[in-house]
Amino acid sequence: MRVGLYLSLEHAKDDDLGARLQDLYEVVRTARQAGFELLLAGQHLLVPQYQYLQVLPILGRIAAESGDMEIGTDVLLLALHHPVHVAEMVATLDQVCGGRFTFSVGLGYRPEEYQALGIAKSERLGRMLESLELIKRLWKEDEVNFEGQYFQVHNATLAVKPMQKPRPPILIAATADKMIKRAASLADAWSAYGHGTFETLVRQTGLYRDMLAELGKPFPPERFRLSKELYVASTREQAEKEVFPFIAQKYDVYKDWGQDTVLPAGESFEGDIASLSSGR
Repeated sequence: MRVGLYLSLEHAKDDDLGARLQDLYEVVRTARQAGFELLLAGQHLLVPQYQYLQVLPILGRIAAESGDMEIGTDVLLLALHHPVHVAEMVATLDQVCGGRFTFSVGLGYRPEEYQALGIAKSERLGRMLESLELIKRLWKEDEVNFEGQYFQVHNATLAVKPMQKPRPPILIAATADKMIKRAASLADAWSAYGHGTFETLVRQTGLYRDMLAELGKPFPPERFRLSKELYVASTREQAEKEVFPFIAQKYDVYKDWGQDTVLPAGESFEGDIASLSSGR
């Protein structure tokens, strides 16, 4: 098992981003010195509650601080991007970090992000699946012709290829059972979400393993990823006192964003933070 850190890119509206960026670089250096093996960051657009730094520029910046740690997205909202642009950006990042980049994608769920970019939310699955197919081909093939519903390229050759051959690892982050099955068939691994209860995560990991077996694919222990929200203090009581106000605020934001609507059956952000912490 490898242990890594999820880097928070969101900060209070009145916070000093210059100071927080310096904190972030210090976190990366400290994680490197402490022997952590993985650094991840995610993406949202148009977030009224926070200042939210964008993931790909940040990962490019921290590559210089990260030593031999793996760095990657978790997640990039792939349906909001053009796959040719993503393929070249990620290939560039893989070169920048010396072949240590991992590419994790997700659908996203906030309608504001789709509306602002003129993309119908109902198209998000189709766009993501087409993008994944096209990106894989662009990374591996010298010249690509692709005729999809949403994307078309003719005689396309990337300006830069990834350092990793045949390509960087691809993960799909998913909360819904159907998308977890797609992760088994389309990606190198499933990235399991951090705020699910243990009971749900155990059930869905079984579902993922069953789908892999059906496809004749082995479980990928070196790539399967589970994020958990964790705070360390001398006692549980001290930890709860110090962190509960912040986690409660974040779960309220999840509800405002509509994440409750995409959680699997039995999961919800309703309730006080003490009850939500149970089983998580």
